[in-house]
Amino acid sequence: MSILETLLASSSGGLTVGQRFDKFLENIRLTEGQTFDGETKHCGVRGCLNAYYYGVSSTSANSLLVGSWGKHTRIRPPRDIDVLFVLPYAVYERFQQRPGNKQSQLLQEVKNALARTYSTTQMRGDGQVVIVPFTSYAVEVAPAFGLQNGQYWICDTNDGGRYKTVDPVAEINLVQSSDKETNGNTRHLIRMMKCWQGYCNVPIKSFWIEILAIEFLKSWEHRGKSTVYYDWMVRDFFAYLVRRAGSYIYTAGTMEMIYLGDAWKSRAETALERARKACDHESGNRPYSAGEEWQKIFSTFIPAG
Repeated sequence: MSILETLLASSSGGLTVGQRFDKFLENIRLTEGQTFDGETKHCGVRGCLNAYYYGVSSTSANSLLVGSWGKHTRIRPPRDIDVLFVLPYAVYERFQQRPGNKQSQLLQEVKNALARTYSTTQMRGDGQVVIVPFTSYAVEVAPAFGLQNGQYWICDTNDGGRYKTVDPVAEINLVQSSDKETNGNTRHLIRMMKCWQGYCNVPIKSFWIEILAIEFLKSWEHRGKSTVYYDWMVRDFFAYLVRRAGSYIYTAGTMEMIYLGDAWKSRAETALERARKACDHESGNRPYSAGEEWQKIFSTFIPAG
């Protein structure tokens, strides 16, 4: 949107593109109360495991916030909090002596340790995490063992059990680096796309959105510009997303290849069409019509006019 178009939108009484997206980003940030609540929950869980496995009272030692809380891409309404908890090497040695699915048995032990404090603790079906399902948040704990190269082994109970190598530090650093290079646009784009994902019930993982947003912004011509360009950024990202259906992405650090599939493609195509209409309305100085289209993508978190 040009400076002239911005001035025209302002004089018409409607929101400019920059004002609309600034307000949108503000609306999807966690409130202070939600942030405090989440911190209380994950610190309690980390403290419980530190007491059990290390005999210390720390609520942060031997653990790492990963996912949206570790990458600072969390949004409102609150979602799960992901915690990597590093177990002592002696625990690994102890379970290696056992027959059967060692990873399943390890998750069960961590579940039982948490159940001493949190009676509703569960294990998720994918066999990688233990869940403490609070009313406001669920804290998902991935028990892990640290490796000498800075990566970690986490449990995978499928097919008889194995350890899977992950590199959450590399993933966090990748988001941080991209966000710095794009003047904060990486995290903003990820947050907005997670809002779309949730509101439109899009069957695409948040982790995939993060990687795709970073890849998209590497070559997007306006990647370092302000929220005045966010209508174009959203539109162009949806176009990029549609093109990536059926392709692969690679995780940071481990370079694991992940197939994206296309179960989400039709929703991305719908969002792209709506974003194109919204951009046309923005450039045509029809801010209220633009707002109606944006709300079909992002809900009322984005203001209408």
